[in-house]
Order: sequence, then C-alpha cells, then structure tokens
Amino acid sequence: MGSRTMPLGRTLDLPDSIGERDNVNKNYEVSAHDEKVSLIDHEQTGALGQILSPASGTRKATNRSLSGMKSFCSDDVDLEDGKLVKDRERTAHLHVLGKVHNQALLSGIAYCISSCSMILVNKFVLSSYDFSGGIFLMVYQNLVSVIIVSFLSFSGIILTEPLTWRLIKVWLPVNVIFVGMLITSIFSLKYINVAMVTILKNVTNVITAVGEMYLFNKHHDNKVWVALFFMIISAISGGITDLTFHAVGYSWQFLNCLLTASYSLTLRRIMDTAKQVSKSGNLNEFSMVLLNNVLSLPLGLMLLVAFNEVDYLSKTPLLRMPVFWLVLTASGLLGLAISFTSMWFLHQTGATTYSLVGSLNKIPLSIAGILLFNVPTTPENFSSILFGLLAGVFFAKAKMMERT
Repeated sequence: MGSRTMPLGRTLDLPDSIGERDNVNKNYEVSAHDEKVSLIDHEQTGALGQILSPASGTRKATNRSLSGMKSFCSDDVDLEDGKLVKDRERTAHLHVLGKVHNQALLSGIAYCISSCSMILVNKFVLSSYDFSGGIFLMVYQNLVSVIIVSFLSFSGIILTEPLTWRLIKVWLPVNVIFVGMLITSIFSLKYINVAMVTILKNVTNVITAVGEMYLFNKHHDNKVWVALFFMIISAISGGITDLTFHAVGYSWQFLNCLLTASYSLTLRRIMDTAKQVSKSGNLNEFSMVLLNNVLSLPLGLMLLVAFNEVDYLSKTPLLRMPVFWLVLTASGLLGLAISFTSMWFLHQTGATTYSLVGSLNKIPLSIAGILLFNVPTTPENFSSILFGLLAGVFFAKAKMMERT
C-alpha cells in the first residue's frame, strides 16, 4: 500500500544506436580497404608474372580485368548493403523511440489508475462496509505484498537484498514511521471524504519543505513558497466549509502529514547507512518494499492487540463473507501495483513528469470520490477543493523550475 519507487529496467538511448551504426560503417570501411589492398597485390603479382611469362600475358590480363570487374561489382553490392543497413537501423531506431513513448504513456495510465483505485477501494472498505479494523487492513495488505514480492524474488524476476539483522536494525526506525503513516492514513480516510483527504495531504509538502530548510539547509524558490501558502489557505478554507467535518478524522490526517513528512526526511538520512550495511552495497526499491512490509507485520500484530482490534475481528460478520475477502485482497494487490507502476512510470519519464502527473491525478480522484460516495458539498467547499488541487499543480511546476 505504501511502498516507494524507483526506475525499472533500462531504455535504449540514442547514443547507443549511433555507436552501433558507427561500428557498422567502420567495418564496411575496413572491408573496402582490405579489398583494395588485395586488388593492388594481385595486380602487382600479375605484372611480375607477365614479365616472367609473356605467353600467358593475355590470359592473365583478362583474368585481371574480370577480377577488377568482380571487385567493382562487389563494391557496388557492399555500398548498397551499407545503405540498406543504415535504412534498417534508422527504421529500428524510430521504432524504439515510438516504443519508449508508448511505454511512457502506458506506464502513466497504469500508475494513475492504480493509485486512484487504491484510495477508492480503501474508502469503500472502511465506509461502505463500515469496517473498523484499520490496522488489520494494513497488515493484510502488507502481507499480500510480502507474498508476491517474495515469490517474484525467488523466481528470479526481480532482485531483492537479503534481510540481515544489521540491515533490519538500521531500517527499523524508518519502518516504525512507515507503519504509523499507513495506519493514520487509513484512520483518517474512514472519517473524511476522499476530496478533503487529498487537499489536506498538501500540508505534508509544507512540513517537508520546512524540514528540508532546517535539516538540510535547502532554500526554496519564492514560487514554491507561494504555492505552499495557497495549499495552507485551501486546507483551512476546505475544513471550514466541509459539511462532513469530523474532528477525529482531521486529527488523524494532520498526524499522517507529520509522519509522512518525517518518513521522507528520515529516509534520506538512513538510506546511505542502509546501503553500507547491505551485502551488495546497494538497496533498490524492491528491497525497500520487501523490507518495509516484512517489518510491518510483527509491529502491526502488536498494534492489533494494543488497539483491541482482535476482539472486534472475532465478532464482525464481515470476515465470514468471501466477497469482503476478495475486496481486501484487491486492495492489497492495488497497493503493490502502485509500487510497480510508479517505478515503471518514473523510469520511463523522470521525477519532474512523475511529480506533475501525481498532482494532476488528484483532480479526477477528488471528483470520483465526491460522486461515488455521494459526498454533500457546497460551492464554497468545492471551490476550496479545486483551489487546493490547482495549488498542488502549481507547486509541482514550481519544483520543476527550481530543479532546472
């Protein structure tokens, strides 16, 4: 559900294609040069033979002419073949570029669908089924992720880092924040509608920006601060005009923003240390997905007991409904799908496009949340939501300009 991302695979870039075409040209030039040297040696040998044996001069001269004619014809064929090779490589290169563009579009669509579906399915489980086992939902979704990622790793489809005790000890503080981030997100989503959750999540960007400034001495552009100010205004105005306002839900969401920002900032500090204690000296996002989800299981089981969800789970009739388990499993698969599609999309495009599409993706998500769950709203509340969504897009563009 809450896995973070990195690129998958590798693409064919233009310099490699140019290099291959240059190698073909060089091979053709070397072949032509060797043929010319061979022709000169043959002619010199023929001239010497003509001096030594005048009787055979006419026959050898004819052979030389035929040999020269064959060589000339061979050069023409090689030249033609060279043009065909270039044409084929040009066509192949255009095909690769078209394939990359198609993959970027396809990965972007897959990422948007999976991320929107994940939030809507979670809201459906928590609200439509009135399910109060938020911690159990988190544990089950992470268990689904562990099973699938482990299977892919054992099959050799993906590479994951072995989970050693040294790596676990280094990563445990990040995982505690990670679990808290997931649980508070589920708790807030139970009480707040999807559109307002989307707007309130913008507060995370504000906390992260302030944390970067104080922890990493990072200075942000004025446009970034203007966008962050707009986000704060939209969150406040949205909360004031929210007809479904719930103080408990808003408290959980504010705590979620703090934990999400803390996770982002802490991850930067822990990452280098985690790489040093890993066996390969590297820690890809597949390994982080597995590490986060594996460590979250025992911690989640302890929280199940602490929040007394075990008693609720033993009494609720929902866990005896096969359809409900199907929906739970679908939410777990969508959570993992977000991890894979975001990695795929990030690799095919880049951080700037990924960030901008993520901001734009909140617009259809918010509208779908209002329509699917019949959320009562007012023009003022809807205007605040729209203002917050546009502020998110403006923030993404300002960050893009700041990077460049």
